[in-house]
Amino acid sequence: MTTLMMGNDVAKAMKESLVQEVEALKAKGITPCLAVIRVGERPDDLAYERGAKKRMELVGIECRAIELPEDISQKELEEEIQKANDDTTIHGILMFSPLPETLNEEKVRSMIHPFKDVDGMNPVNAAKVFSGDPSGFAPCTPKAVLTMLDYYGIELEGKRVVVIGRSKVVGRPLAMLLLARNATVTICHTRTKELEKTCRQAEILVAAAGKARMVTKDMIGESAVVVDVGINVDADGNLCGDVDFEEAKQKASYISPVPKGVGSVTTSVLAEHVVRGAKYFHLCGCDSQQVLRIL
Repeated sequence: MTTLMMGNDVAKAMKESLVQEVEALKAKGITPCLAVIRVGERPDDLAYERGAKKRMELVGIECRAIELPEDISQKELEEEIQKANDDTTIHGILMFSPLPETLNEEKVRSMIHPFKDVDGMNPVNAAKVFSGDPSGFAPCTPKAVLTMLDYYGIELEGKRVVVIGRSKVVGRPLAMLLLARNATVTICHTRTKELEKTCRQAEILVAAAGKARMVTKDMIGESAVVVDVGINVDADGNLCGDVDFEEAKQKASYISPVPKGVGSVTTSVLAEHVVRGAKYFHLCGCDSQQVLRIL
């Protein structure tokens, strides 16, 4: 029988500990705060912003939206980032991307203070993830995948894991997080030769290629664990993942649906990171060695 890995169940389990941590910080006069920086009004950004605000409110974290016009200049955007960096009441910064083509996104990413970079966009945090340094922030979606697997008691050590997708925000950092947990990881993509054969050998298969329903049951080994990270809209306007869910659940032992899967955990991981950011600045004095001792 296939077990559905439901994101809401994972988020509920995370909520209790987050509420306790936030209350402990507030007792010391610290109110964790997330600043959401949004350029323009892309529908997907607005949807994620609403979800993030709701999640922050549920655990007692303040959420401030910094709404900027789509025609903002590079200088003006950099000034807004610096203001958020300098504001001691802000403990996490989330900037939506991609930015308009007129802006230098890489430069802006590198400006976000590493200890406020709660979505792992700064190159410092990327380097920490790749070096296995736990003081860095990993992107929220890869961390959500591991959180979901842990919740459902799926052991990673020694397991053959195939990740379909090589993006800087999901595929690559996820592979590093899995390696840190002693999994044996293969990264594939849409141009991988014999992709079906490679996927069938996986004990855990993670689909993060951004191609609707590309993973069929022929690509899944018997009783494999399938995690679907993709978010796509099909020809009928329905939300779907990278996995053909109806086919895949016939063979998988565990599978995450889309929607109500990994995406539901991502905002909880974001909240977790904001709490860590508050600890960094107020309990550790930005001393990385002290940070490691408190985590």
